[in-house]
Amino acid sequence: DVIAGFLYAILILVVFHPVVDLIDNFNLTYKYAPLIIITFEMTAVEKVEEQLASLRIAKRSAAGEEPAYLLDIDLSLPAHPGNSGFVAVSCSNQSIRVYNRETLCFLREYSSPPGALSGVRFAHTSDSVVFSACSGGTVKCWDVRAATQKPVQVFSGYPSNVFISFDISCSDLIVCAGTEKVEQDTFLVFWDARGITDCASSAKEPLGVYSESHNDDITKICFHPTEPNLVVSGSTDGLVNVFDINKGNEDDALISTCNSDSSVSFIGWAGKDYKQVYCLTHDEGFCWWDTAQLDTEEPITLLHVLDVRDLVCAENHSLHYLVGGLYHEKAEKLFLIGGTSTGNIHLISCGTDGLSLVGTLCGGHSATVRSFCWNLADEALLTGGEDAQLLLWKPGAVERSLTKKASLKIASSVQKRVRVHNSSLKSRKK
Repeated sequence: DVIAGFLYAILILVVFHPVVDLIDNFNLTYKYAPLIIITFEMTAVEKVEEQLASLRIAKRSAAGEEPAYLLDIDLSLPAHPGNSGFVAVSCSNQSIRVYNRETLCFLREYSSPPGALSGVRFAHTSDSVVFSACSGGTVKCWDVRAATQKPVQVFSGYPSNVFISFDISCSDLIVCAGTEKVEQDTFLVFWDARGITDCASSAKEPLGVYSESHNDDITKICFHPTEPNLVVSGSTDGLVNVFDINKGNEDDALISTCNSDSSVSFIGWAGKDYKQVYCLTHDEGFCWWDTAQLDTEEPITLLHVLDVRDLVCAENHSLHYLVGGLYHEKAEKLFLIGGTSTGNIHLISCGTDGLSLVGTLCGGHSATVRSFCWNLADEALLTGGEDAQLLLWKPGAVERSLTKKASLKIASSVQKRVRVHNSSLKSRKK
């Protein structure tokens, strides 16, 4: 009781903090200062991490007649106020599906046989033109406002080309596609994309190729978000190459070569003014470089993790694979997205001191997640997976239909192109 009374007296002193006023005749009176509450304002990064952790399912697309893996997702930029825009998804059944961006209602589907599709991209200056590359040796684009199955433009490669990656510059001027290795040849093929809606269905021939910078399948291509002359490519040879295509030849265009020491599965730009590049590998590794340090004595490698699965674990949920990365401009922060074979999605924060788990999205997918697209304007996330579901996640959302979809996981012939990395291969430049 004595100890309890003593502690209570200390608590009273701490909370009310008596202020002593000296009055005439040295009389003492006590005034009690109010309780002071100190608040700490959240940083931009903490706010974003809190938003990501609070993502909940807002909408699901209706199941299609033919279930298929959802391999890649892209959003159009609404061209007019009140226009909700579109979502395009490339599927394992060699088709592109188009949905309403707000409601996820199915609108139409484009089939592009023969050959598997590699990625899907909307034009930056038009909300209705969507591109995809095909292993049959073409890049095609469609106008999603038209009901016809005929593409508005076809970009033809050379006879031996098998395209497995592609992208379009931020100015919509250049299309670039990467090939699978055929015999000893691996190419980056470029086309002039101007006038895509003015010469419907006419085939465009390549402007030229880069053929010396990779010696194996070119798995990913990514143009710079704001500088249309910069493009980065990744390959199963382990190299991540940055090019300035304004230069006169391939050797001069190759600004830097970074070696991931493994087969590259995903690449992207990050950092202030997007002067950093990063990649994920098919064995779940992560590499991050600062190209702004190329002309300095500082090391360009910001972080290199051989296997992210060993570092990032959630309670009761391990990390099985990585899907990709996203750079959040407002927070100036890079995040990775991974998951489990049962459909849980892990959001991972990247720093030069390491990786940390931000949150886990559960109860959405019932199988491996294969694709995602981040909508910065709405702070929303779109995901697609092997359960044939397209999901829209928003902070604090409440799904109207609480009926959980049955697993739609299907067998697929789509396989990752992974080859044994040649550890003796060295980068040509810094």
